[in-house]
Amino acid sequence: MGNHSQPQIRISVRNLVEFVMRSGDLDNRRTAGAKKEAMQAGSRLHRKIQKRMGTSYRSEVMLRHQVQEDMFDILVEGRADGIITEPAGVTIDEIKCIYMDVSRLEEPDPVHLAQALCYGWFYSTQNELETIGIQITYCNIETEEIRRFKEARSFEELKAWFEGLIHEYVKWARYLYHHGIRRQECLKELPFPYPYREGQKELAGNVYRSIARKRNLFIQAPTGVGKTLSTIYPSLKAMGEGHGEKLFYLTAKTITRSVAEEAFSILRREGNLYFNTVTITAKEKLCVMEKPDCNPQVCPRAKGHYDRVNDAVYEIIQEVDGITRDKVLEYAERFEICPFEFCLDISNWVDGIICDYNYVFDPNVKLKRYFDQGEPGQGYLFLVDEAHNLVPRAREMYSASLIKEDVLLTKRILKTQPGAAKVIAQLDKCNQRFLELKRSYGGDEGERRTVLGSTYELLPDVNVLALNLMTMFGELETFMNENMEFPDRYLVLEFYFAVRDFLYVYDRLDESYRIYDQILADGSFMVKLLCINPAVNLKECLDKGVSALFFSATLLPIQYYKELLSGSQEEYAVYAKSPFPEENRMVLAASDVSSRYSRRGPSEYEKIVDYICRVVEGKKGNYMVFCPSYQYLHAIEDILAAREASGALSFIWNAQTNHMTEEDRETFLHSFEEERDCSMAALCVMGGIFSEGIDLKEERLIGAVIIGTGLPQVNTEQEILKEYFDEHGEHGFDYAYQYPGMNKVMQAAGRVIRTVHDRGIIALLDDRFLRPEYVALFPREWGTYTVVNRYNVDQAVRAFWDGAV
Repeated sequence: MGNHSQPQIRISVRNLVEFVMRSGDLDNRRTAGAKKEAMQAGSRLHRKIQKRMGTSYRSEVMLRHQVQEDMFDILVEGRADGIITEPAGVTIDEIKCIYMDVSRLEEPDPVHLAQALCYGWFYSTQNELETIGIQITYCNIETEEIRRFKEARSFEELKAWFEGLIHEYVKWARYLYHHGIRRQECLKELPFPYPYREGQKELAGNVYRSIARKRNLFIQAPTGVGKTLSTIYPSLKAMGEGHGEKLFYLTAKTITRSVAEEAFSILRREGNLYFNTVTITAKEKLCVMEKPDCNPQVCPRAKGHYDRVNDAVYEIIQEVDGITRDKVLEYAERFEICPFEFCLDISNWVDGIICDYNYVFDPNVKLKRYFDQGEPGQGYLFLVDEAHNLVPRAREMYSASLIKEDVLLTKRILKTQPGAAKVIAQLDKCNQRFLELKRSYGGDEGERRTVLGSTYELLPDVNVLALNLMTMFGELETFMNENMEFPDRYLVLEFYFAVRDFLYVYDRLDESYRIYDQILADGSFMVKLLCINPAVNLKECLDKGVSALFFSATLLPIQYYKELLSGSQEEYAVYAKSPFPEENRMVLAASDVSSRYSRRGPSEYEKIVDYICRVVEGKKGNYMVFCPSYQYLHAIEDILAAREASGALSFIWNAQTNHMTEEDRETFLHSFEEERDCSMAALCVMGGIFSEGIDLKEERLIGAVIIGTGLPQVNTEQEILKEYFDEHGEHGFDYAYQYPGMNKVMQAAGRVIRTVHDRGIIALLDDRFLRPEYVALFPREWGTYTVVNRYNVDQAVRAFWDGAV
């Protein structure tokens, strides 16, 4: 055994064999289950096979093996699916549940065999066996048909094979070992780069203690606290004390990823931080092709990708500390490899990963190398920035839908293809089940409801449909893997992934879901599995880590976010104090206007424009006006245009448009930089691209006019949410409408005060803001608010800018 006084290099059996043994082309034409196990869909079947193997079979046996190399230890570990102990000898069993027809398999997948060989070597050394059986068990998920490949290996054969495997891995282990020592030494001595702002040191202390205690923490952190540095720095210090191995900085938007990159750059520049990071960028933004197509016949980067990628990874981690998108593209071009897959591989060898939420939580996108295997508490720290965005995003990730018309489209495409008869027969059965659901719409099977003229039906289950889909999916998978090229294949592939997602979610259905069907506006018929409370699904990923920090400038009410992000009201929570003087902000609440649908019309729009004019004319500067919808924005535009034409307007204005390009957005934001002789009002949509994540400091923005309470539109899913939370003893309206709405309001308001030198006005134009239940949701740093009407608002504005209290 190795010297336990030294750190170990730990790697899972699966990661070791997949990393060392891969070679050849990158090829996405084969569907996910062709030769890889379908982990989620086959999990129950996996256990079923193990249970019926008898008393000689031990399942899920944890095996470890330690190798000493260059004065450090490599610990390889994993779970053997089964160990069969019989009078004739011992056999290692590796089970793989797949969708393809097992009779088509001619030999085991080399990676699957390598996993079993590792376990065979570990068990042989521990029990001094001269020979051991190696068995790969493949099982078809639909038919449960089994095919086994079995062979015997001697102790010497396994020893030579494993030594060769480790030899390939040694230089990587050596890098990890020396890098780890240097990193830990640096983190222990790492200083905070600047003098602490008010509240910042206390926040950092709370973060460190939560990580050290292996607890999650919810942080309401107003703008200006410096929450990025205040969470990253104590997390690094905690890692330096052994409370974490890998840091994930998770965001919802690209702009916040650049803020995290800058924070690490500051710590490297000011504190000599030795800690490497990679930013994972979406495939579409990294791909060198016009449209991503990882096909070696189409993309030259895909051809031989795996033969070159390891050299590229080794070089970049030796040379670059903060691996950004540009660096990934630079090295990928040099080595002629796929930049996206290269980026994912880099993540194995760095200390920190900056990425979108979906790389940790989304079952279809998440980094399976971290989250589909291993024990809980793997040493991961999760820093979830703008955590209020995770609630709706998580609902999307864990929901799935299918549309009947897509079944028919797939059938029409495949009708012209030879060898598709089995798939078509199963598509017909799926379509028949959709037809039965559609014909019984509102009948005994479900419960029909109507929302604003749109009807939907809650269903007790979709068991029969799911069974039909499973059988069809197996046939479709086989067909797709045997037919790499045919017209409109991409449409069939989209359908394939939609069915895969549906079956994955179906396998997870519990009381936090509702199932409904609906005839959509275009006449198509949809069945949807709607995740309402994503906490259980999120927890499954979070449990793989040590601690999670959820932070945002708008995380109120905290019990709402605790319920939906962790499922526990016992989580730690802190409210960071704002460092900005309260007197620099004025909050106005209008008593005589409203954005309610019943109040909307020319008269009310004119009143709203009166407010806008009086606020914007109070002091020359830039203002944002947040409207509840594009329709509302256009109504305001029309009135402003008419007043401008009549010469009654003393300021200029522009407006956000739907589907703005990156260039359009930059032009819009650049208008806040221009010097001008009058004020500017920029009309935006609340909850849109300009409501959060933009940083207009000091004179670039001095006011925000917020029209309405931000309530989501009444629709099918919001009503299902409302009913669900009412049934569970919560205030359904609050959970479905009020809390998400106020979150959008506070995000929009947060654009105004960005630094200690900022002064600005927040005007809330809706009399509902004066209700106690809304006032209770105002953030603490707003302090007092001033009630105004159209006739005295200009006085209040002038008094604020003149310095009067």
